[in-house]
Amino acid sequence: MNAPTDIKRSKAPASSAKVVRTFNREMSWLAFNRRVLEEAANPAHPLLERLRFLSISGTNLDEFFMVRVAGLKEQQLEGVEQPSYDGLTPTQQLAAISREADALAGEQQRAWLELSRLLAEQGLSAITPAELEDEERAWLRDWFAKQMLPILTPQAIDPSHPFPFIPNGGFSLIFAMIDPSDGETVDEVVMIPASIPRFIRIPGERARFISIDWAVAAHLDLLFPGFRLIGAGAFRVLRDSDIEIEEDAEDLVRHFRSALKERRRGRVIRLEFSAGTPDDLERLVRSGLDAEHAIIAESGGFIGIADLGQLVEEELPELKFPPYQPRFPERIAEHGGDCFAAIRAKDILVHHPYESFEVVVAFLRQAASDPDVVAIKQTLYRAGKQSAIIDALVAAAEAGKSVTAVVELKARFDEEQNLLWASRLERVGVQVVYGFVEWKTHAKVSMVVRREGEMFRTYCHFGTGNYHPTTAKVYTDLSFFTASRRAARDAAKLFNYISGYVPPKGLELLTLSPRGLRERLTALIDAEIANARAGKPAAIWAKMNSLVDGQVIEKLYEASEAGVSIDLVIRGICCLRPGVAGMSTNIRVKSIVGRFLEHSRIWAFACGARLPHRKARVFISSADWMPRNLDRRVEAAVPIENPTVHAQVLDQVMVANLIDNQQSWVLDGDGNYTRVKPGKKSFNLHQYFMTNPSLSGRGQALEGRKVPKLLLDQGG
Repeated sequence: MNAPTDIKRSKAPASSAKVVRTFNREMSWLAFNRRVLEEAANPAHPLLERLRFLSISGTNLDEFFMVRVAGLKEQQLEGVEQPSYDGLTPTQQLAAISREADALAGEQQRAWLELSRLLAEQGLSAITPAELEDEERAWLRDWFAKQMLPILTPQAIDPSHPFPFIPNGGFSLIFAMIDPSDGETVDEVVMIPASIPRFIRIPGERARFISIDWAVAAHLDLLFPGFRLIGAGAFRVLRDSDIEIEEDAEDLVRHFRSALKERRRGRVIRLEFSAGTPDDLERLVRSGLDAEHAIIAESGGFIGIADLGQLVEEELPELKFPPYQPRFPERIAEHGGDCFAAIRAKDILVHHPYESFEVVVAFLRQAASDPDVVAIKQTLYRAGKQSAIIDALVAAAEAGKSVTAVVELKARFDEEQNLLWASRLERVGVQVVYGFVEWKTHAKVSMVVRREGEMFRTYCHFGTGNYHPTTAKVYTDLSFFTASRRAARDAAKLFNYISGYVPPKGLELLTLSPRGLRERLTALIDAEIANARAGKPAAIWAKMNSLVDGQVIEKLYEASEAGVSIDLVIRGICCLRPGVAGMSTNIRVKSIVGRFLEHSRIWAFACGARLPHRKARVFISSADWMPRNLDRRVEAAVPIENPTVHAQVLDQVMVANLIDNQQSWVLDGDGNYTRVKPGKKSFNLHQYFMTNPSLSGRGQALEGRKVPKLLLDQGG
C-alpha cells in the first residue's frame, strides 16, 4: 500500500544523518514525542484535547530524562564511550538530546501560549495576580492564609541550614530577601508539596485558574512579613529514576521497597529554571542539589508542562472529544452474559477501547463466582490504582478457589502500586509469584480452569495490553478469548515456567520469549524471503510500539532486497531506515497518533498469497521488536487460526491502520516524519472503529459478514 502525499514535515534531528544503517533510538523517541506535541496544534481536535496532548508530551519528556538520559549520563560519568548500534557514543547522544530537547521544550512553550489564548476566548483562563478582580483577590488572600500558609515551610540557606532535599519531580521557589531584623541578605527556598494541585480554581462560573507559584509570589508579605524581595526564581528537579536489579537479590520485595526510597534521591539529571532566575540563585541551587553534571534548561514560560493536564479536567464538554461509550460484545450477550458459554462456542477477539474492557473483568468475575471454577492463573504487569481485576482475584480467593497471580515488580513507575497489590492478594490467600529476577514478565495471560462434567476445561485470555481498566479506555489493544486445549496446555506451561522455572517444552500453539520467539520471528521472515525468491507473493505487515532490535532490522533489510513487500505501523521508536535504495527499498513505515494510543501488536506473513488473505499467518503478541522483549522478557505470541478472528485482525484492524490518512505520519530514509494528506478518500482509523462494530464479537448479528467494503476499496 502506498502512503498518501504529504502536507507537513517533522524534521529529523541533525545527528540522524550520520547514521548509516539505523536511526538512533533516543533521537527516534524524541521524534515520536514531537509527533505527540504536533497534535496540540491540530485544529481537528477540541481545545482541551489539544491541551491534553501538550501535557502528555511534557510527561513523556520527563520520563525520558528520568530513565533514558539518566542511563546515558551514568555511562558518560563512568567513562563508557562504547558506541551504540547506530554508532553514537553516550557523550554524542547526550549532546544531541540536549539540543533536541531544548528545541522541543521551546515548542511546548509556544504551544501553551497559543492554547492559553484560544482557551481564554472559550472561557478557560490561566491568569496572573494582576488579572484578578477585587473580590477574587480578597478570596485568594483568605484562601492562601488559611490553606497554604500552614503547609508551606520556607527554609533559609546558610551554614546552619543546609540546602533541603528536593525529591524527584519537585517544584520549588527560591528567593533572595533582605531580613528586616539585621538588614542582611538571606536566601530562602520554598518547596511546593507534590500533594498541592498546581492550579487554584478561582470560585465562580468562569473557569479562571491561577498557578500556585503565582499565588505564593502574590503573598510574600504573609510568608515573609517585613522582608524585602531582591531576587526570585523557580526550579524543577528530575532525578535518575531507573531501578537496577541485583542479579543475586534474594528478596525482590525487600529490594524494591528499598530501591523505591532511593529513587527519590537519585542523581539530578535535569534542572529547569524559570527565565530571569538570578545567576547567584541558580548557582546556589546547583550546588545545593549536587547537580554539577545535570542538564540545565531555562524556561521562558510555564515550568512543568505535564501539570497543565489539571486544566483538562475542567467540566467543559464542548472543548473535549464527544463522549464515547464502548460496546459490550454481543456474542456474550447472546449467551445470557455467560462468558464461558460464548468462548466455548467460538473464539472471540475484543478490540479495545471500541469494545469494552469490562468483558475481561466480567470473565474474571464470573470465574470468581462460578462454583465449578477451581483455579485461576493471572499475569499482572500494570493494573492501575482502581483495579476491578484485583477485586475479582480477591473475590475468587475468598471463595476458596486456587488463585495464582504473577505480579511484576519491575514494571517501571508501577513498582510501588504493584507491591501494594501483591500485599493485598497475599492477605486473602492468593499465591503471589514475582517471576524471574533478571527478566520482566510482560506476557498478558489469564487462564481459568473449570470443572465441566467428568472433565476440566480451561478458558484462556491472551492480550496485547495490560490488565488496566483505566488505560484500556484510551489504548487500542486486542483481547483474544479461547477454549482451545492446545492454548490451555501452553498457558499452563507458561505459568509453570514463571513460577517454577520449568522450561516450556513441546509448545503446541504459543511462542514465548526469551525461549524461541526471536528464532520463530526470524524463521517467519526467512519463509517470506524464500517465497519472494521463488517468485511467489511475499509480504509482511506488522504493527507495534517500537522497532529497535538490530538483528530483526537486518533481517527485514534482507527481506526487502529479496523482494518482500513490508509495511510497518510503528507508533513510537523506529530505528529502521525505510525506502533506502539497495537496503530497504521495499519497506514502508508509518506512525499513527490520535485520539487513542495505538498499543496492539500484530504480525502478518503472506505465506505465498497477496495480503490480506486467509492463507496469511497472523499473530497477536505482547512483544515489540526490541532486544528487551525478545531476550530479557517473558512474552507470548499467539497465532490466530479462527477464520472470523483472522479476518477481523488482518482484513479489518490491520487494513484500517494501513489506510488511515488523518492521523498518520510516514517515515523516510533520512528520519523525517511527514504527516499524510487525506486526499479524495479521507479515512480516520479511530473514527471508523468507533462507528463500525468488530466481526468476532457481534455473534449472530454479523454471522458470515465479510470485511466492510470501505476498507477493501481503500486498501486496494
